Amino acid sequence: MELTGNNVFIRFLEVTDAESLLNLHVNNRELFQKFSPTFPDDFYTLGSKRKSISDSIVQREEDKKYNFGIFLKETGDLIGSVSLNHVYRGPLERAMIGYQLDEQYNGRGLTTEAVSLTVAFAFQQLKLHRIEAGVMPSNTGSMRVLEKAGFHKEGIERQGVKINGRWEDHQILAILSETKSEEE
Repeated sequence: MELTGNNVFIRFLEVTDAESLLNLHVNNRELFQKFSPTFPDDFYTLGSKRKSISDSIVQREEDKKYNFGIFLKETGDLIGSVSLNHVYRGPLERAMIGYQLDEQYNGRGLTTEAVSLTVAFAFQQLKLHRIEAGVMPSNTGSMRVLEKAGFHKEGIERQGVKINGRWEDHQILAILSETKSEEE
């Protein structure tokens, strides 16, 4: 399945994307590590990427997680990833969104485009009601991505995620399916 925007397309990651995903993570290690929980020792190996993608396929089949690659429309190159994590059904009908983009493509609106495609998938295909995100307050670029995609600030989660050995606050943002429908 592929969802296409003006400049990027997203599709579920496949095991054949493992090498490209590894290159993305190795080339952006310093940037991604600033805003992510500490990665295990084997994170930067091809085997780890293959296993991660294989696990995500199983989680998608179980309706727990949907992991997409972000691909540049012009070249077909993998330039990032976006995922719907912690999918809850029943009275919640929600998920958490997370994303990362190769630093050389930052500032072009590509992440916003990929996030918007993922939100549309979540509301139209998965019929979710709510998508949440947590962003370190110092990560203003990520905050702009979410706001441009229609997310609204809800509050601060105090010391919610341990990043680089330190408990960090996160700005919680969310978008509701009704909100998205009203904007269109």
